[in-house]
Amino acid sequence: MFMSNEIEHRHIRYFLTVAEELHFSRAAEKLFITQPALSRQIRQLEEYLGAQLFKRDKRNVSLTKTGEYFLEEATFLFNHLAFVKQNIRRVSDGEEGELRIGFVGSAMHSVIPGLLKQINERSPGIHTVLTELPNQDQIDRIRNDELDIGFIRTMRLPSGLKKADVFEESFCLVLPESHPLNPNSFNSVKDLENEPFILFSSQYSHGYFEKIMSIFEDQGFSPKVAHESVHSNTIFRLVENGLGIGIVPSSLKHGYDLKIKFIELDMIPQRTTLSAVWKEESRNPLLHRVEELLKNS
Repeated sequence: MFMSNEIEHRHIRYFLTVAEELHFSRAAEKLFITQPALSRQIRQLEEYLGAQLFKRDKRNVSLTKTGEYFLEEATFLFNHLAFVKQNIRRVSDGEEGELRIGFVGSAMHSVIPGLLKQINERSPGIHTVLTELPNQDQIDRIRNDELDIGFIRTMRLPSGLKKADVFEESFCLVLPESHPLNPNSFNSVKDLENEPFILFSSQYSHGYFEKIMSIFEDQGFSPKVAHESVHSNTIFRLVENGLGIGIVPSSLKHGYDLKIKFIELDMIPQRTTLSAVWKEESRNPLLHRVEELLKNS
């Protein structure tokens, strides 16, 4: 039984480590405690909660249904406590607090600089932390309270999240500088039917990937996808080295000093939308100011 009859910070940390490793010996090594001591702490936690969190046998450790639920809640609590501690330091130093922003690379070429400028002009006491991440990673981190707001390419959202579309744009081709095609000689994507393509991975955003595939469907062929990546710089480097042709949002045309060239695909109907996403019940008051800026932009 718990001597204090309450969950302590260390119990959540121990639980999260075992849930990550699904192996008590490895988790104990990571936590720098003995395995018996770790097992005892987990049993105490289970006794306090009145439920089994892990299934154990001689070979395997796995989460119970209750354990899976507690993992989601404990992850949020652990991250939120870390955020609160960090924010307290910032407020005590005279700042207004911290705003954690996630974004896909193209957002830095279109939306993020303008948004940061507005934040700095209207609320200079806000400290922003920027992290470039794929779409799904942003969603996961927003749900786990590791990000306050994310800028993603359109995709289905889980319940509890809000979305505001902030920027729509066309696509463009990315070709090696030495490629014979140029804007004047280019007719349609069909001209590139026999070329290998380098695309953003479906892991980047399933909805975005499907939209790219619809471009090829409209042109009457299936592309030869030679490589996939979640990072535009990787795609551009591969194109530069003659390993294929890319299709990317048009805002990515700027800011790269590489031996590549772009052809705008403004004649096709497909467009891609950048959306701001945040948790509906976010407890960060600074987020409401960003919502207002996005509404008025």
